[in-house]
Amino acid sequence: MYPVIRLFTQLIKHRNDPPLAITDTHVSRHRCLPWDIDLWLELNNGRTLTLYDLGRTTAAQRVGLIKVLRRNRWGLTMAGASVRYRRRIRTFEKFEMRSRLAWWDDKFFYVEQSMWKRNGECANHIVYRSAVTGSAGIIVPQQVVEEIDAQTIRPPAPEWIAAWIKAETKRPWPPMQE
Repeated sequence: MYPVIRLFTQLIKHRNDPPLAITDTHVSRHRCLPWDIDLWLELNNGRTLTLYDLGRTTAAQRVGLIKVLRRNRWGLTMAGASVRYRRRIRTFEKFEMRSRLAWWDDKFFYVEQSMWKRNGECANHIVYRSAVTGSAGIIVPQQVVEEIDAQTIRPPAPEWIAAWIKAETKRPWPPMQE
C-alpha cells in the first residue's frame, strides 16, 4: 500500500521550510517501519523506490514545482531509473534521504536521490529520469524551469549521468521477446 499518511506528514513537516533553488538538495529524515521490510528484516528494494517518492515530492514542493504543475494542469511521469543498493537499512533504523534535481536536457529531468545511515554510510543511490506532461505530451524541461525561476541556468551534465543517458540509448525498446 502506498504510504499516503507518510507523504502528507512529510509535506506538512516541510511546508514552512525555506524555499530551495531548483538544483538545491532537500534533506529529510525517515525510519524503516515494519511494513517496509522484506523476509530478511531490512528495507525492501521496492519500498525503497516508494519512499523515494516522499523525498521527491517534498523537494518539488520546496522548489515551487507543485505550484507550477497545478497552475498549468501538468503532471509528472517517470521514464527510467538506475539504482545501487550498497548497505542494508534494518527495521526501525533511522536514515536520512537527500533529493535534488541534478540536470535536465531537452526532454527529461534527472533527479538524484540517496539514503544515508546514521553512521554516515550511503545505503543506496538512485537517478530517475522524469518528465513533466501536459495534454499535448511532454513539456520541454526548460519551459518548466523558467516557470519556477527564469534566472536558473542549467548546470553542466554530471559525467556519470551523461554516461547513463548514452547507455540507455543502446538498450532495446521494446525489449526482445523470447
